[in-house]
Amino acid sequence: MNQPVVMITGALTGIGRATAITFAKTGATVVVSGRHEDAGQTLAGELKELGAVAEFIYADVRSDDQLAALVEHTTARYGRLDVAVNNAGTDGAMTPVADITATQYAGSFDTNVRGTLLSMKHELQVMQAQRSGSIVNVSSIYGRKGFPGAALYVASKHAIIGLTKSAALEAAAYGVRVNAVGPGPVQTAMFDRVTGNNAQAKAAYLATVPQQRAADPEEIAAAIAYISSPQASYLTGQTIYLDGGITAA
Repeated sequence: MNQPVVMITGALTGIGRATAITFAKTGATVVVSGRHEDAGQTLAGELKELGAVAEFIYADVRSDDQLAALVEHTTARYGRLDVAVNNAGTDGAMTPVADITATQYAGSFDTNVRGTLLSMKHELQVMQAQRSGSIVNVSSIYGRKGFPGAALYVASKHAIIGLTKSAALEAAAYGVRVNAVGPGPVQTAMFDRVTGNNAQAKAAYLATVPQQRAADPEEIAAAIAYISSPQASYLTGQTIYLDGGITAA
């Protein structure tokens, strides 16, 4: 697999964007997807400038039909699907449990959980048939621990880890690996939103991190690229936490 075909959901910003650039630099064929046409086409152009074969396909992960079309287009055009990175997600409503509404629940779970599940459904159909492939889902340190005021986000990220483990057990016999990454604080727009883009709030949060800093998106992307690679061929069903040491305590 010298030049893998890589598909990334939620690829237009943050970790997804950094992952697309990381794979492009290795010479992979990279299909990026998201919900903003202009930004997607711009990213695809940047990836091509790095020497990659690249393409943007519009897809909302809440739509089963759009995800089916995304995977079908990728495999029809490039012949296979070697790596899928399911990064699309939302921080959703930061609301205490006692105040959560059904609408807020759907807003978080339709993207984070349903989107990951439907993505894997279509990816696994292709990968199991070709008897090879690697899926990496993006969870969070909050897939392992709780956080007050963020129950929906926490629960959705726990669910992604459960989906990852179950899919890995189902896919192993087909030569397909399924893993997840669980980032801690990463310097992205989401981190800015969660901290209210407030310097004091950020400093207080980062003071709880043993390494005393947020990760760069490129650090998470590098781990995703490794987990997807043949060098990690015996790794499946696992969540790798990239959190500066938070979950070591």
